[in-house]
Amino acid sequence: MAPRLAAPFRADHVGSLLRPPELLQARDDFAEGTLDAAGLKEAEDTAIRDVVKLQEEIGLQSATDGEFRRTSWHIDFIYQLGGVDRTDEELQVAFKNADGSTFFRSAGLKVDGKVRLEQTIFGDAFQFLKDTVTTSMPKLTIPSPSMVHYRGGAAAIDPEVYPDVEGFWTDLSAAYADEIRRLGELGCTYLQLDDTSLAYLNDPAQRAMIAERGEDAEHQHLRYIRQINAALTAKPEGMTVTTHMCRGNFQSYWAAEGGYDFVAEALFNELDVDGFFLEYDDARSGDFKPLRYVPEGKMVVLGLVTTKRPDLERKDDLKRRIDEASQYAPLEQLCLSPQCGFSSTVEGNRLTFDDEVNKLRLIVDTAREVWG
Repeated sequence: MAPRLAAPFRADHVGSLLRPPELLQARDDFAEGTLDAAGLKEAEDTAIRDVVKLQEEIGLQSATDGEFRRTSWHIDFIYQLGGVDRTDEELQVAFKNADGSTFFRSAGLKVDGKVRLEQTIFGDAFQFLKDTVTTSMPKLTIPSPSMVHYRGGAAAIDPEVYPDVEGFWTDLSAAYADEIRRLGELGCTYLQLDDTSLAYLNDPAQRAMIAERGEDAEHQHLRYIRQINAALTAKPEGMTVTTHMCRGNFQSYWAAEGGYDFVAEALFNELDVDGFFLEYDDARSGDFKPLRYVPEGKMVVLGLVTTKRPDLERKDDLKRRIDEASQYAPLEQLCLSPQCGFSSTVEGNRLTFDDEVNKLRLIVDTAREVWG
């Protein structure tokens, strides 16, 4: 099979990477007031140069900045949207794994003004990444429009600002369209919209939560698909856009479960993205049957390598699972990646730097043997 020169690549990764100890220390020093903003940026720049070099040495065709300038994969972006503000109320999201349960905590959010884009969010971060890569394509990850709504729902939207919720959706998609246009002008050709909501909604417990707050849980994924599509209507020519969906990733804990069956037909056929990064590292994600809905021309990146545990997968097992997936979607439309980021929040998952490197190398090596 001919090498794939367009994103997503046969061997790819979701985006976030474990923060090095020096960067974590710099963040702590900045929080305590013993390091200024310039010093923190210098630490970030150094760490990003090192991690880009690592990705290229491993053989990845795309590189991210590891999300090293962020505390969280989504919150740092959402709070920069005009009209969206923090609240004093604490937001708590329940997570669990085989060892027990925990909570992700952050400030809540409210939509108390017209949603708008006031500056290119992560524009400087992307420019630095673009200037740093040498052999790889710079990839930027941002949360999808759905994530502005999913946590708080309609209750987080001030009815005096948006007496009709349709106005909120129109403004939100317009702000994202503006962001995507601006990123294109900066030279971004590989953009990923991270969206946990479209995976969470496969979980009956999550749909019950949505219904309890008075929203249409059975059709909310259709609303989200429409709004993402509206944000992509003016996507710059030459930009590849993918979406990544997982069921929660916080210090090796997860939040939801269930196969892709509930959203699959609409998701794969109606969402106007070029590829789908899908979590498939264990039984929580269901089987490959929903891939039968993937249309010709769309790529599926199989997240078969877990970032939640240090155990290194066996290459033969990955090949077997890729073969299973190819019974529902053609092999030429498949790629391989980790199931999620290694550090969706600054704390990171419960594995080491060496574990991370070994898993990324395994993905590159396996992809070469499967696709050539």
